[in-house]
Amino acid sequence: MSKSLRLKSFQPEEEYVYLTYSLKNDKKEESKILLENYRVLLQKALDWLWEKVERKEVKGKKATKIKITLPKKKEVYKILRGELEKINNLASHYVDKAINDAYSILNSWERRAEKGQASLRKPTLRKFYVRVKSTLRKVEGEEVRITVRPYEYITFSWSHKWFSRRVKGLELGEPIIKEDKVYLPFRYRLPWFTPLDFLSIDSNLYTLDAYDGEKFVTFTIKESYSLKFGMELKRGRIQSFASKHGRKGKVLMEKYSHRERNRVLDYVHKFVNKLLEMYPLTMFAVEKLNKQSMFQDADDKLSKKVSKTVWRTIHRVLKYKAPLYGSFVKEVDPHLTSKSCPRCGGVSRKVGRTFHCERCGFTLDRQLNASLNIYLKMCGFPHILGIPRLWVGVIPLKGRRGNGFPRDPGEAQGLRIGYNFMKIQ
Repeated sequence: MSKSLRLKSFQPEEEYVYLTYSLKNDKKEESKILLENYRVLLQKALDWLWEKVERKEVKGKKATKIKITLPKKKEVYKILRGELEKINNLASHYVDKAINDAYSILNSWERRAEKGQASLRKPTLRKFYVRVKSTLRKVEGEEVRITVRPYEYITFSWSHKWFSRRVKGLELGEPIIKEDKVYLPFRYRLPWFTPLDFLSIDSNLYTLDAYDGEKFVTFTIKESYSLKFGMELKRGRIQSFASKHGRKGKVLMEKYSHRERNRVLDYVHKFVNKLLEMYPLTMFAVEKLNKQSMFQDADDKLSKKVSKTVWRTIHRVLKYKAPLYGSFVKEVDPHLTSKSCPRCGGVSRKVGRTFHCERCGFTLDRQLNASLNIYLKMCGFPHILGIPRLWVGVIPLKGRRGNGFPRDPGEAQGLRIGYNFMKIQ
């Protein structure tokens, strides 16, 4: 094997993160020409292919099923392309795009129709848009030029937009044009390096308690809880109004529900941006939470509080934004993280506000103890492959916890991982 081949075999695969931003369509007249002509092309392609679709009933053991066969693309492509070119008023590449989109629509309809989830009637075009191929767009600085016809273009600019500083170094994909908006998808190549810091996060009702390997840090998220609580009170008053005013009340209800989602999402994005600015080049460990299981184990009062949390939204936004700051996110199992001792591995049955290990006497706030155990799980401890019944714990040191809220006196401050092995009794 040559040296070049050996080196190539050890190169890591390239990974990307995809982000999409929207612009207001300020070229509606030019876009209308493109949308209407493309709609004619796509509808013609659908009508032509629909005549070639074969439907056959197949008797099964329990019921009769419908078997649908679409015309093979290779066999009809040239004929269909010739038919579409006769009515085409756009660039020739839009003909190829219309054929591909028509097959995509029919393939989706075929899967649903065979399962009985869609009718056997011809699919209709409702929400319409144009996805521009890479051969029909050209990026020039902070502008993208889209070809409509030969020597006819539409130019959209994202200069001085709120996201313009974030898209530097990103590759533009295939823009999506609608009547009122233009969506710009960007691709970012993930850098290949090792994170410099580690941060484990335990999610609670009003706070996110974290441990970075040296100190504990507490982030408050009570503002999002208060926001959802306030909007819930408003929706309660609107529901009584909607029950008496029919359609008018329904429109008002949708308005406030949409407002609540936007405000919560705005808060989460700002919170995550600030967190990533404080901790760049960091490996984040978060809990893989399941709210449905929490509702089963909680009473009505606690269930209402859990329903107002935004943990999964924070984790989801953090997961796709972290690579832009050179960070990564890892989900860990939260099972017994607040009941396990990070020093000896013992599990306490009863845990109040403060965790106390009956075996070794380790004492720490329950939420901080959970973040510490999440940190150990992120690092691969305490479960060491090949070495059964051994535990890697932590050693309490003197020091301060850092920024955050005061906890119980006497808690273990400033912990570090200890690599001395202790046998579990």
